[in-house]
Amino acid sequence: MKPPKIADIRAVPISFVVPPEHSVRLGIGRSVKRDAVLVRVETNEGHVGWGEAHHGRAPGAIARLVDTTLRELAIGFDAFDVHGVWARVYKMQLASHGMGAAAALALSGLDLALWDLRCQATGWPLYRLLGGSARPIKAYAGGIALGYQEPGQLVEEARRHVASGYRALKLRVGDTAARDIARVRAVRQALGDDIELLADANTSYSLDDVRRVMPAFEECNIAWLEEPFPPQDRRAYARAAQLGRVPLAAGENHYTRYEFAQLLEDGHVGFVQPDLSKTGGLTEAMRIAAMASAQKLTVNPHTSATAINMAASIHFLSAVDNPGYFEGDVTTLNPFRDSLADRLPYSLDEQGCVRPPEGVGIGLKIDTAFIADHPLIDGPCYV
Repeated sequence: MKPPKIADIRAVPISFVVPPEHSVRLGIGRSVKRDAVLVRVETNEGHVGWGEAHHGRAPGAIARLVDTTLRELAIGFDAFDVHGVWARVYKMQLASHGMGAAAALALSGLDLALWDLRCQATGWPLYRLLGGSARPIKAYAGGIALGYQEPGQLVEEARRHVASGYRALKLRVGDTAARDIARVRAVRQALGDDIELLADANTSYSLDDVRRVMPAFEECNIAWLEEPFPPQDRRAYARAAQLGRVPLAAGENHYTRYEFAQLLEDGHVGFVQPDLSKTGGLTEAMRIAAMASAQKLTVNPHTSATAINMAASIHFLSAVDNPGYFEGDVTTLNPFRDSLADRLPYSLDEQGCVRPPEGVGIGLKIDTAFIADHPLIDGPCYV
């Protein structure tokens, strides 16, 4: 039997406006809209697979890259040869012509769509095709939430997430050291010691900020300090790792196993966080997970905008031997999570865990009418 060939590749950039009452302020600005780039791959037999590429704050540019360069490189390939397609795009684009981050984002969406097609051929859930099982994966409350608020308001939001079942929360820091400390202390005092607290600075800290917050974060038993600096600032990570006992986390903005190899070799982070829609797709995330496993580190993927990435991340965690946390999206308004597919991408159990959705592939059916109703909106997503 001849394998199906890739007959068409199309990017579908989508957006929605975030009303002021749902806007959240973080270290990278205040959210004003949400973007995503879906990738649709069709075979010569008429089967369709869906993936998600992170928008990279330039969804139109990422979509154009998918529709031109990646399409030219992958059309006619065996649709089941995901490693072969990955290697071709890497050789002909990332390795030889640059555009590293943009190309990795675009490739991520294509790769996820090809895995979707493989699942359709077998009729299996993604976790099973990867060699995993539908096991519980612990989750934390994340997404665009728990941002820069007055401590009392933040405590109210934190309590709502705990009441909904989460046993871990990620607080947004990177404001000022004093305000960050006040918020962290308020939430810890309100929730007690049984809830795990994480902190994410969204690359907004200086070394002096880390020096100032570290004693308080240690006192409050913060489980990790995520992305205090941009990923290129390796020297700052090295110095910050010596400033206290709260482990550092990074990886959301590291692309491909080659950048993760450097991150792991440096040895300054205790948690790695690849995003399946940024780092090179599921194919590359599985390689990164294996690399982290060799150093006894868990993998804690950053989740992107839509239900596709969220569900795929749970399947991924269910198929590796070093799963950490799944990042639950507790953003108050996210139709990309709630309405893109025929069902929600996950739900919490009584222990604050999630399981991969059952069904073929990631277990979701994409609503093409919803996609048509949310065309790309120009402009920045944070201001």
